[in-house]
Amino acid sequence: MRNVLVVLSAIALLVYGGICWFLHAKQRDMLYFGWTTTVDAAATDFVVKRPDATLRGWALNPNGSDPILYFGGNAERVEYNREAFARLFPNRSVYLLAYRGYGASDGAPSQAALVPDALAFFDEVQRRHPGQKIAVIGRSLGSGIASQVAAQRPVERLALVTPFDSMVATAQSHYPFFPVGWLLNERYESDRALKAYDRPILIVHGGRDDVVPEANTLALIRGLPKPPTVVRIANADHNDISEYPEFVSALSQFLSR
Repeated sequence: MRNVLVVLSAIALLVYGGICWFLHAKQRDMLYFGWTTTVDAAATDFVVKRPDATLRGWALNPNGSDPILYFGGNAERVEYNREAFARLFPNRSVYLLAYRGYGASDGAPSQAALVPDALAFFDEVQRRHPGQKIAVIGRSLGSGIASQVAAQRPVERLALVTPFDSMVATAQSHYPFFPVGWLLNERYESDRALKAYDRPILIVHGGRDDVVPEANTLALIRGLPKPPTVVRIANADHNDISEYPEFVSALSQFLSR
């Protein structure tokens, strides 16, 4: 009997270790879904050149003022926001850039690449709009990237949609029996990034979000240096939140101040 238990324990440890290896090795495949967003480069009208990649996206009203940068979710076609954003922000420029490996952008996504890309994106827009206020919107994965930009660039105000405190804490809620903190390289620690950010922040989140648990959004809110404006849409989930009028009014009011 003892030998049987030893064998079973060994098998269980091997299976557990194999799952841990899989989660670590495939983490980027499980996080980034750029292959679902592919478009032709000819369909884009805005470019950010990086040393190892060309990033492409869209510029709405590029001759407007006080630009807004948008960072989308991990499977989001950011160009689908063009009509809504043009209607919401008629007097402002809005820039939507596809992450590397998304849309018509070159390369493969990782936090080590996406954050520097985002900073270069900000710098390019700042170059095009010297002396103007720049606001940032980040949704889901994009909230993690937007938070890093706000920590390192003069973002005038920051709107975060379905945000999380950190990718590690959020992933841990989905995989409670695995040492996510040891396995995950893509960490996106928004809570740490925003500890010193003292400009206005809007948080919009859904009461039925099963991708980013509400506890992770609330943990982010608690750690901010100043109380943000919080809009909780009780019936919204992670993917349909932008379909609610409360979402539209929250963004419009916050970014028209």
